[in-house]
Amino acid sequence: MNNPARHLSELGLARRKFRRDFLAMVCLGILGLLYGGALFADFVAPYSYQNEDRNYAYGRPSRIHIVDDQGRLVRPFIYGTAIHFDEYHRRVYTDDTRVRYPVRFFCRGDAYRFLGLVPGDRHLFGVEAPGRIMIWGADSRGRDLFSRMAHGGRVSLSIGLVCVLISYSIGLLVGGGAGYYGGWVDDVLMRICEMFMMVPGFYLLLALRAVVPGDFNSLQVYLSIVVILSFIGWAGLARVIRGMCLSLREREFVLAARVMGVSDLRIIVRHILPHTVSYSIISVMLAIPGYILAESALSLIGLGIQDPYASWGNMLAEAMGIIQIQFAPWILLPGLFIFLTVMSFNVIGDALRDCLDPRLVSEGRRAG
Repeated sequence: MNNPARHLSELGLARRKFRRDFLAMVCLGILGLLYGGALFADFVAPYSYQNEDRNYAYGRPSRIHIVDDQGRLVRPFIYGTAIHFDEYHRRVYTDDTRVRYPVRFFCRGDAYRFLGLVPGDRHLFGVEAPGRIMIWGADSRGRDLFSRMAHGGRVSLSIGLVCVLISYSIGLLVGGGAGYYGGWVDDVLMRICEMFMMVPGFYLLLALRAVVPGDFNSLQVYLSIVVILSFIGWAGLARVIRGMCLSLREREFVLAARVMGVSDLRIIVRHILPHTVSYSIISVMLAIPGYILAESALSLIGLGIQDPYASWGNMLAEAMGIIQIQFAPWILLPGLFIFLTVMSFNVIGDALRDCLDPRLVSEGRRAG
């Protein structure tokens, strides 16, 4: 009987091997949840990123109850919050069991525009005012941390994808052109790449950010960070792609395309660069965490996305003091999500490297 695995293509074998990697599939699911939550943040979050109530400064996470005082199973609810001060004049939050706020789903709340286009005011869950549900607690200004995490993920996660799309497009074209033409074109392009690679990335990042005017609004700051990160991230890829293209340009299919009169740009884009796709995919997956960390570092030191707009970096700035961490440890959650995102991309990148390695794929085909 014929074994179906013998008829699988290299891509099919790689896909099958990736699906068998349990840790990589778990990380893929984590990234799916994070990006899905960021995309639908307006709907998923019960409040907008700037909805604040100073009475709940560093408010503790809300406890959702499904059993009442008599031990009966009831609709989910939260108790009201009573605030008093201890002998050190610190806020102490306790449950006011006299007041209940039922947790409602698909309820009305803060107005928003989904993706900046479709108006709406429905949220996945919430409670009626004056109640306030904060499942992950609140920050120093009484803003719901879960809501700001969802909106902040939209910035922090998208920056990695957009920067990779721009920088790797530049790196592929520059590296492909240098490897295909060789000669003085190769020399000039590679010297430019080396100039970018000589300067430490973070210091170059700070220098370029200092040039950006300080009166930019949040969208302009976001776009400037994307441009800056893309501007410093393409040189390494270009050098690797150049080395691969130096050997690919002598292949028979490239020589045949030249004889047929195909343009140089078409040969590079259609015949040479597709043969570098396996390396490019792996490199992209391993580069995205670097861009996310760079944006977080800029926002953490006050040079990135500015308050009240949310990103995981500027949210983590509140955790710079040991006192805040001691009495409100939930403000470290942005750091946990940055860690999860970076580790997930790295695990998936390592799994893809194992799956797309031609030697391992060939061994898998013989074993099948």
